[in-house]
Amino acid sequence: MIRLIIIFIFLVLFFLIGLFTNLYIMIVRKKNANKATDISNRIVGNGFSLILTIAGTKKIVKGLENIPESSALYVGNHRSYFDIVITHSSLKKAGKSGSYRVPLGFIAKIEIDKVPFLRTWMRNIGCLFLDRKDTRSALKSILTGVDILKQGHQSLVIYPEGTRGHKDTMAPFKKGSFKLAEKSGVPIVPVAILGSDDIFENNPWILKVRSRKVYLTFGEPIDTASLDKETLKHIDSYVQNKVAELIEQTKKEIA
Repeated sequence: MIRLIIIFIFLVLFFLIGLFTNLYIMIVRKKNANKATDISNRIVGNGFSLILTIAGTKKIVKGLENIPESSALYVGNHRSYFDIVITHSSLKKAGKSGSYRVPLGFIAKIEIDKVPFLRTWMRNIGCLFLDRKDTRSALKSILTGVDILKQGHQSLVIYPEGTRGHKDTMAPFKKGSFKLAEKSGVPIVPVAILGSDDIFENNPWILKVRSRKVYLTFGEPIDTASLDKETLKHIDSYVQNKVAELIEQTKKEIA
């Protein structure tokens, strides 16, 4: 309970300070949109890292060598609210001046766009909001995502199951998600996460954040242009199998 209270207090302070920080980001964005996105990602990434420290979460991250130099679509299983926190804070790449944080936005449900403060920061880092009940709106969001990926500066993360799941098997991946990679030409990076729901979701009745190990693995990039027509036709199940393989591989390493 104490960890949860501290995280809540931190988030309140973060959003309050953000009232002033966002003004600065707005000014920067008018001159240089990419720089504004980078600044926002650094701020949010550092904030996420602090949340994980408060939660007592230990990350075991593998496969960072598979992170492409340019934009990519990261596709993974979804088990917890902490998945976003863990993934965003982990995606770093070695550069000439040391490691740098990969600019990373998420494809989120349209309902989140109605949450004050949270939606502002999500927009700052380049998140998109998807309304699956409105086909025209959803298509517009996908096309916006394609344009972002084509620019080559920012990557996107999507959880094609559509909701958080706590079973041993994943829900079927939704095929429309993969249009982002097919139309933009960026690689798909499969992502597997284990143990994130043990931090909070698996003990909701006592509202307790537990100190746990979380395993995050990035697989080898998939170039959609090199896939045959039959594989592309079933790209959803193809990528889901890759994620499943990473999960099983991680389980064996843990055992």
